[in-house]
Amino acid sequence: MAAERHWSLCVPAAADRLQDLRCLTREAAAALGFTATATEELVLAVNEACMNVIQHGYGGESGLQELWILPIHDGIEVRLRDLAPPVSLADWRPRDLQDVRPGGLGVHFIRSIMDEIAYLPAPDGIGNLLCMRKCRDAPEGGV
Repeated sequence: MAAERHWSLCVPAAADRLQDLRCLTREAAAALGFTATATEELVLAVNEACMNVIQHGYGGESGLQELWILPIHDGIEVRLRDLAPPVSLADWRPRDLQDVRPGGLGVHFIRSIMDEIAYLPAPDGIGNLLCMRKCRDAPEGGV
């Protein structure tokens, strides 16, 4: 049995490397049959998760992010690994939506876009392994 296709990329945790992670996400989502709209939503969710690692996980210090994108039976699984201090979903504190100002809405976007979000145990017990899943939508134009 042939191995299923997957995508992965390890980059420095820096804002100037987010484009690489967005491109990989866009390529994988399109290859897995996501609509253009769903693909861009996935790209947004991944970008926000990666930016949170840069800003909050590493706090401006150097570090790495590794992104894996895997097909699942009904959609896509995105795993984001970092080596920052461990966090949990309880640590995610979204800003009040009534507080209108730029930035700070990444957690809202991620939660509204993704169908499942969980932290998995890091393989070596160091850092964080965020797992996000999204079911595939019907093709654009209806079926």
